[in-house]
Amino acid sequence: MMSELQRSFAKAQLAKLPPEAPLIFDEREEDEEYADDTRNRSASDSSASSTGTIVPSPTKHLFERPKSSKPPPASRSSPLEWSEFFETELYLERQRAATKIIHHAYLSPPSSSGPLFVTHHGAGSSGLSFACFAAEILKAIPTAGVLSLDARGHGRTQVEKPKAEDDDQTETIDLSLETLSSDLAGVVQATQRRMSWSALPDIVLIGHSLGGAVVVDLADKGLLGSTVLGYAVLDVVEGSAMEALAHMETYLSSRPSSFPSLASAIEWHTRSRTIRNSFSARVSVPSLLLPVTTEPNPSSSHPQNTATKTTTSYTWRTPLPPTQPYWPTWFEKLSSKFLASRGAKLLLLAGTDRLDKDLMIGQMQGKYQLHVFPDAGHFLHEDQPAKVAAVVAEFWRRNDRAALVLPPKVGDGLKGGGKGEG
Repeated sequence: MMSELQRSFAKAQLAKLPPEAPLIFDEREEDEEYADDTRNRSASDSSASSTGTIVPSPTKHLFERPKSSKPPPASRSSPLEWSEFFETELYLERQRAATKIIHHAYLSPPSSSGPLFVTHHGAGSSGLSFACFAAEILKAIPTAGVLSLDARGHGRTQVEKPKAEDDDQTETIDLSLETLSSDLAGVVQATQRRMSWSALPDIVLIGHSLGGAVVVDLADKGLLGSTVLGYAVLDVVEGSAMEALAHMETYLSSRPSSFPSLASAIEWHTRSRTIRNSFSARVSVPSLLLPVTTEPNPSSSHPQNTATKTTTSYTWRTPLPPTQPYWPTWFEKLSSKFLASRGAKLLLLAGTDRLDKDLMIGQMQGKYQLHVFPDAGHFLHEDQPAKVAAVVAEFWRRNDRAALVLPPKVGDGLKGGGKGEG
């Protein structure tokens, strides 16, 4: 406890400071924090599940736009380039009926003997949400590769569809589960052709939120055959996901509709705890936004009027409200498909929640591996990329076909024993 003399001295010193001391951010602290997280790849976290939805609080104003117009410190919120995390980017053209789609994906190819981790992001996100995870999994498994796509309507993937002459309205993009799982399989196969791989390597599918439903649907339909070694689902459970949909409209309407800069968008994601790792936010958030330029107003010539200056703001790239009809179909029968599909299974959850009945029974029967990160948010692969990568790497090692040593046949054993005795 401070004495009265100490309090008086402290007050006197504080009185000499300016009314608002500037915020000083030391980027080295963030780098050290991230490095510590990389080194401490403990797999000791345990839990149950997360709804994956942030419910706005009217009292805390969680999603309120920051009142200050000043940009946050550049060192903390400046965007990072994708090339710091992946070796190359791919543009893969596919024709599906009358629709032409140019898939965009990030790739770090595996060596001849390494596995390929194929990731699918959640709704409204992008392939760069797995950027930090990709860097970490390649540290854990140097021979591995990572393929992370932008789903249609997300990131840099483009969809070109003929527009009817009498159709004046923009058509809602097809985000049905069947279309998304077909897209994912198509991207993997197109990548094989582009990279001139004679055969696909062993594949581990990883999906976050909506992406979890996509990889399960792909595995359930066997679209990539026996190349799929296993699949990991990140923070999505059928029961909790269906319940969370009731809050989705409120959440979307509570987000800022635009941001004055990319730095402010990154800052909002970290301040709102949507993404708890600012390093990951700096690479993933810019891909979620589109620049919108506002031209000066010619009717006003007053020098103090900001309308006379060209300004750029950033709006959401993927309009999610129009996709509402697809929401319930994403998660229907997710638990049963997850348990029944061919391949090893890993479920990673954040926070504490409940597993539905099918998953609880499946867990007791040892049908899948469960791991929980109680200190992470819904974007657990962004919040704790090193820890998630460590668990996924161990999951692959457990199920690596090359590491499996089959016991000798009983007949061969007896035969060998007979020769030895003779």
